Amino acid sequence: MSAAQPGRRRDAVATREAILAAAVVEFTEHGYAKAGVRQIAERAGVTAMMINRYFGSKKDLFAETVDRSFGPPTIVGDEPRGLTRAMAHTLAERTASDAERLDPFLLMLRSASVPEAVDIVRRGIETHVGTRLAGLLGGPEAEVRAQLGLALAAGTWLLRAVLGTNALATADTDRLAELLADMLEPITWETGADDPAGAAGQR
Repeated sequence: MSAAQPGRRRDAVATREAILAAAVVEFTEHGYAKAGVRQIAERAGVTAMMINRYFGSKKDLFAETVDRSFGPPTIVGDEPRGLTRAMAHTLAERTASDAERLDPFLLMLRSASVPEAVDIVRRGIETHVGTRLAGLLGGPEAEVRAQLGLALAAGTWLLRAVLGTNALATADTDRLAELLADMLEPITWETGADDPAGAAGQR
């Protein structure tokens, strides 16, 4: 009996992971309202009852999906040095036409019409990327400045990668990164990572 228990635990972990991975895809592609528990279960190779068993409800599953999507670094890394230019270059590269999708942004966009989903996404942003960026910035009004930086990132992603407005969609990636860095500079200069003397002179 005891020899079988580790195997059952591993199966449970694998099942839970399969459901969560399937949920990331379904919620990202279809949004909270249109992603169905049955579709998630089918993609994961389990029954809908298993989803209830492991996660309790669609809302609880969505909350864990948001944590999974917003937890890892995408635009905002973990290193304060060179933060402004790193964010700018990553944003420009990740929104190019041939780039991999930015799943957290799609998840946010496609679930924005559902109030209970918006609450979960907002908490996910604030808990993960918002907190991470504010911690890297430090100084006065770090949370406000961090969320202004995220607003710039989300707006750039929306117009360049989702709507594909001509000027942004066809912009040279390196040149766009330079412009984004200039826009982020007033928000991030207090890290002292890029050019503190120059930034101070601009105040």
